[in-house]
Amino acid sequence: MTSLATRRPRATRIRRDDVAKIMFVVPAAIYVVLFFGYPIVKNLTMSLQDYTTKTFFTGEAPWVGLSNYVEAITSTLFGPSIVNTALFTLGSLAGQFAIGLGLAVFFQKKFPLSGVMRALLLLPWLLPLIVASATWRSILDQDSGILNRFLGVFGVDPIPWLTSPDVALLAVIIVNIWVGIPFNVTLLYGGLQDIPEELYEAASLDGATGWKAFWHITLPNLRAVIGVTLVLGVVYTLKVLDVILGLTGGGPANATQTIAIRSYQTSFVDFEFGVGAAFSNILILISLAFAIIYLRSTRRAADE
Repeated sequence: MTSLATRRPRATRIRRDDVAKIMFVVPAAIYVVLFFGYPIVKNLTMSLQDYTTKTFFTGEAPWVGLSNYVEAITSTLFGPSIVNTALFTLGSLAGQFAIGLGLAVFFQKKFPLSGVMRALLLLPWLLPLIVASATWRSILDQDSGILNRFLGVFGVDPIPWLTSPDVALLAVIIVNIWVGIPFNVTLLYGGLQDIPEELYEAASLDGATGWKAFWHITLPNLRAVIGVTLVLGVVYTLKVLDVILGLTGGGPANATQTIAIRSYQTSFVDFEFGVGAAFSNILILISLAFAIIYLRSTRRAADE
């Protein structure tokens, strides 16, 4: 009798704990379903329908299967958009990571006002991207931009940063690098703080300092953080829209057209929402592929 009496309250207590845990998870689950799950499902169904402005009045969106995807892939701008997306992503990631890692290593050394300088690096994050794009648009202006005036001091002719198909993509890559540096510095600097100082001290006794210490101690211990930084960087960069819209709008002569820009313009300029949804789903699949590659590589590294 006593054992049964003691078991029941304990079982009741366990059930109450489980209910409490579930109640804490429910709000987050509802949020994910409403703001992430529903839009993804809606976007997927829209990509399989003939969804246009007519649908808003009639409520009719006939099913067309994969024809929207066929139209998206066979469009004349799909190939250039894929190339531009790849160049934009690779160029942005290379610049952001290289500069971010260099700054993270630099700030690892304590010096006066280092905290203030790290805080100032967060300014690109604090500025709305449209505001940042407008600022950079004035900086890169061919006639009155500060950058061309500065280069003119050294005898360089004005460069049409935003109006020439030859350099427009480079210009938006430079601006996106500036936007992404704080993200890379923050993650990499945090990873550097987790590396024990004793490793560097032991390595210095063996003569491993400078580049040797960086190559044999810093990089191996920073590999997991580097992986997260690069994968998140790929996902964030693939969907960049504000910067390109604010600077070039996808021009000139479609030189800065990316998949994200094609999705936006097809949906909200041409009002072909079904095809625009197909473009965005293609972008989601590309991002998902990179995420899967990263997860498999990290699992393999953990098993080894």
